[in-house]
Order: sequence, then C-alpha cells, then structure tokens
Amino acid sequence: MTHDLVAALQPLLTAEASAEAHASGTDPGDLEQAVWLRLLERLDSDGPPLDPQGWLRRTVRSEVRRTRRTVRLERPYETEPADDGDPDPERLALAAARRRALRDAVRRLPGRCPRLMEALLSPKDLTYREIAGELGISQGSLGPERSRCLGCLRRLLAPEVATRGLRG
Repeated sequence: MTHDLVAALQPLLTAEASAEAHASGTDPGDLEQAVWLRLLERLDSDGPPLDPQGWLRRTVRSEVRRTRRTVRLERPYETEPADDGDPDPERLALAAARRRALRDAVRRLPGRCPRLMEALLSPKDLTYREIAGELGISQGSLGPERSRCLGCLRRLLAPEVATRGLRG
C-alpha cells in the first residue's frame, strides 16, 4: 500500500516541489525529501491521509514556510573577521595557529565528541540532519551532545587561552 501511495504521489510531489522550491530559494530535492519524511511520520502515527493529494500540497507549502523561517533565522558562520585589505603574514600565521590549536583540542576530546565537533566545524556547513545521519545518532540528541562537547572543549582550551586583563 505504501509503495502504491508513493508511486501515485511522486509526479505531483515533483511538480509541487519544483514550483515552490524555486520561488523560496530551496533545492527541490531537499523539499521532496522533507515531504517524504513527513509522509513516513504520518504513516507511522495516523496512517495514510484521507486526501493524499491535498495533504501533499499542504505539506509542501508548510515545508516551504518552515524553510523560509529557518533561512531567515540562520546566519552563515564567518570563520575569520573581515579585514580591510590584503591579509598580512602575521594575521595569516595567527589564524593558522588558532585553527591548529582548535583542531588539536578537538582531537583530544572524549567519546563521540571529536567526530561531532569535526562535523560541526566542517567547511561543508552540514545541517543537523546530515550530521545526525553521518554519526548515526538521533537529531534530537545533537544539541545536548554538542553542549557537552563544547563544555569539554572549553575546559581543554582554558589553560591555552590567555585570560583578558582588567581594563581601565
């Protein structure tokens, strides 16, 4: 039954996702995957929708709204402060030393923390969903796990980072 439902909804979902995704700046494939996930969640809890086509259209629009909210709230992480000209050798050396110290501390973390922190620091800018899939843990446990790992990282780096002197 699920296979028949998926086969029946696939063309409509492709068309709806394509139409909505481009207007919202979302990848159509990502939108389709999100809707399929919602369908699986629904099948597990409530069973198949009574009006599958109507449900699919509403879900596509709901996922687009959720994506717009997420994009509006998220800001890209800037790894280095903006500078006003060509980077001088001293600044490049200091930035490289900071990155090395961070990577060394991350490798010394206990348990799953090194893999989690490497995923969070990845230049690919992975989402929580992608990180959870890569590490084989639930997406809901990433936040608490990240907090524990960051606490360990702070404790590791505290002796290596000079404390700020008093001002004034």
